[in-house]
Amino acid sequence: MAKEKAAQTTIKIDDIDYNISDLSDNAKAQLQGMQVAMNEIKRLEMQKALIETAQNAYGTALHADLPEPASKD
Repeated sequence: MAKEKAAQTTIKIDDIDYNISDLSDNAKAQLQGMQVAMNEIKRLEMQKALIETAQNAYGTALHADLPEPASKD
């Protein structure tokens, strides 16, 4: 049987630990918004890495398909 991940009960903000259950509903909503934003940043960073990899592959393929430069005599 797989272990279930325990729910986080505290959060550290500015080096202070807070019990999530002690936070107001508004603070919990703000925290959730921050978590959504951080997850989106991670997703976009991964997408950027994939796009940069494709760009490098296209550059390599283009370089391989270029004609030999003319002699500079």
